[in-house]
Amino acid sequence: MLGHYFLYDYTMSKLIGLRLEQYTIQRQEVLMVEVKTAKGELETVAIYNGFSSSLTNPTPYNPDIPVIASDSKIVAIDRLVSPYNPNEPQYIERGLSVAEMEQLLETMKL
Repeated sequence: MLGHYFLYDYTMSKLIGLRLEQYTIQRQEVLMVEVKTAKGELETVAIYNGFSSSLTNPTPYNPDIPVIASDSKIVAIDRLVSPYNPNEPQYIERGLSVAEMEQLLETMKL
């Protein structure tokens, strides 16, 4: 039973990441996703043009390994104008919840 639960979490984590990646391709936006790891540490993941990259930890080389771990919880999502300029970020929306982002994804049929 535990194996099925892990598979479900891993699959859901990968699915969410893929949906966010597809969103950035369609909308030409940058997403900054703040997650809380199972150890309670905060991590920032940038998603742009269909790719995810951790800004606080090494990014897995294997694209089949989700950058947002299955045991992490998404804290907030920021939408930014592309191309991203770290010296002058242009925010579209800040601090979106997963539910709010899910609404955007649903309108795009992702």
